[in-house]
Amino acid sequence: MRSGIESVVTGRPDLVNVTVAVLLAQGHLLLEDVPGVGKTTLAKALARTIDCQVGRIQFTPDLLPSDLTGVNIYRAADHRFEFRRGPVFANIVIGDEINRASPKTQSALLECMEEGQTTVDGTTHALPRPFLVVATQNPVEMEGTYPLPEAQRDRFMARLTVGYPDLDAEILMLERQEAEDPFAHLRPVTTGDAILRFAAVVRSVYAAPAVKRYVLDLVTATRQHPGLRLGASPRASLQLLRAAKALAAMSGRDHVLPDDVQYLAVPVLAHRLVITTETRLAGLDAPAVVSAILAQTPVPAREPSERQPERR
Repeated sequence: MRSGIESVVTGRPDLVNVTVAVLLAQGHLLLEDVPGVGKTTLAKALARTIDCQVGRIQFTPDLLPSDLTGVNIYRAADHRFEFRRGPVFANIVIGDEINRASPKTQSALLECMEEGQTTVDGTTHALPRPFLVVATQNPVEMEGTYPLPEAQRDRFMARLTVGYPDLDAEILMLERQEAEDPFAHLRPVTTGDAILRFAAVVRSVYAAPAVKRYVLDLVTATRQHPGLRLGASPRASLQLLRAAKALAAMSGRDHVLPDDVQYLAVPVLAHRLVITTETRLAGLDAPAVVSAILAQTPVPAREPSERQPERR
């Protein structure tokens, strides 16, 4: 999967690693940056590597919640209502420019992302498994955007800033995409059922008590930091550990290292935090605060008596 995505998204292996880790940890991914840097391309490349159903939503200011979840249509011939499913009924849902829709429409995804279901006119409909939302958004300073509510941001396991590629990567991109579609040779390498089996393997990866405590120390530090108005939630603790397990499994290990937690701390925690005005005026943002917390939090050392992970 990583090889296929990197053939389209050149020069950003860290971005691809976190994207696949979020998929295997059964989370949701938020991609944020200015237009044209490859946010939607990354989402489409991920979807192309899996043989599953893909839904695409272009968020606009006039989009309604029913445009996402579906609507009941009355069939006069049968004198009954028929539920017509919306684009969220897919294994991978690509939400393009999610923060161009109103907060009411954005909130239609809350139940979908947290519970894997949606309720329309009092009837609950289960969503297919696996279920992954990959949403892109422009920076909130740009024209015509609405900031995502805190509850919405908290449901995304990780947020990635795509950024501009370096010179060599951009030259490679020009060479590869000058004469042909970058997706022309991208084929599925796995299935949705296989992803569910991989996710079960990820859940069985061993995390030592000291590593779990390290995760909690980082999250607790965000709640006590004077430069933050809102720290990370208990959901953030759980999702950071799950993402670290996925990264460990991708590295061929059956146990989590503190390095896995450190690698994912900024993508998993930063978008959930609300910084104070004083912190903003000091020129700091949420990722900088998380990086400072990482530098100040002691890294656990392996205890001689610590139980070793079982080899599988």
